[in-house]
Amino acid sequence: MFGMGMPEIVLILAIALIVLGPKKLPEIAHSLGKAMRVFRSATEDLKSVVTMDEEIDSVITPVDYNKYRASENPAADPGEKGGAAEPASNSSSGSNREDH
Repeated sequence: MFGMGMPEIVLILAIALIVLGPKKLPEIAHSLGKAMRVFRSATEDLKSVVTMDEEIDSVITPVDYNKYRASENPAADPGEKGGAAEPASNSSSGSNREDH
């Protein structure tokens, strides 16, 4: 456990007993155990979500959206005859009007 042997663990417990006292040590050990359980549970939940995402990604095939896009160059569209059409001039639009 973290590269610690039995002598190191006994030394840490003895120091904790001296610092915290015999009344506080069981309470702190209980809360530490509870925190470890919560941490382990959260880690397992995260692992299950990651594996689920990997399984979903392996099932779903990517779609090439570029082959479904409309042609960006309408003149090159094979259904259209005569090339690109000229834009119609609209005299009511006021495009010939000078701004003051």
